[in-house]
Amino acid sequence: MRDVIVAVYDGVVLLDVAGPVQALHGSGGYRIRLASVDGRSVHTDIGMPLGSDLALGDVEGPVDTLLIPGYAYPDGDRPDAAFLGRLRDISHRARRVASVCTGALLLAEAGLLDGRRATTHWAACADLASRFPRVAVEPDAIYVRDGLVMTSAGVTAGIDLALALVEEDHGPDIARTVAKYLVVFLQRPGGQSQFSVRGAIATPRHAALRRLLDAVVAEPASNHSLATMAARVAVSERHLTRLFRREVGLTPSQYVERVRVEAAQVLLETSAVGVASVARSCGFGSDETMRRAFLQVLGTTPTAYRQRFRTSHAISFVK
Repeated sequence: MRDVIVAVYDGVVLLDVAGPVQALHGSGGYRIRLASVDGRSVHTDIGMPLGSDLALGDVEGPVDTLLIPGYAYPDGDRPDAAFLGRLRDISHRARRVASVCTGALLLAEAGLLDGRRATTHWAACADLASRFPRVAVEPDAIYVRDGLVMTSAGVTAGIDLALALVEEDHGPDIARTVAKYLVVFLQRPGGQSQFSVRGAIATPRHAALRRLLDAVVAEPASNHSLATMAARVAVSERHLTRLFRREVGLTPSQYVERVRVEAAQVLLETSAVGVASVARSCGFGSDETMRRAFLQVLGTTPTAYRQRFRTSHAISFVK
């Protein structure tokens, strides 16, 4: 059994603790203990008491994983210098250190992110970068691994991080079983964006435009030419372009391209089918068109993207 210490404190975000702990526990391969500065119970960000198994100062010997959950940003209670000192001490004896959400700021305050790449909740990324210039912040990642230190994005991204740990320690089959039980994806690849194209757009005031945006996401391979979309919304092509620029911040073709790139990312990450098949399935028509779109949107090629982010045991399901 691998020994996991979860460092808790008054104001810790409940889900930052519960999500990763549940995922790790589901694998059956970890001894998980919660530790506070004085060994006493703490109160989470929602006021719920959370028991502690021991004091941080009583953690002895080597530790497999030290996990630091976050606090409610920006005004939530946060631990004091004594807590940070204990983190530094245990980190020297830990095989790896991981943080969830704003736990990355605590790692940075303890000096454990100096010279490393890291991420945190999207709302705190600018703060992390400005306060700790020695940290290379990756604001759009689900989680970041730099050596033996891992940091995750906000709240539920801690589950993705935990599943990545389970897969690393116990293999993809066990990780997949845990994910299935929790009714979540096996794991979103760490470098994947914290936001979907559609989710990053504020809700348009124009109801027909909202339906059009959703229709493109639902069927990215369909005909989404400017003329077809304008007819669907019953406006002129010029007016539709104005609506997109005003309410979406993109042209119609840019939005369609980004949705198709996002759909292709998922298939490249999770399937074993060829790049040409992925291109056709996502509406690009040819692998060269998809290649140009990937270079434009992501700055990399589909093949390079797959090599970096493909999950273990990807399956073939595109005809």
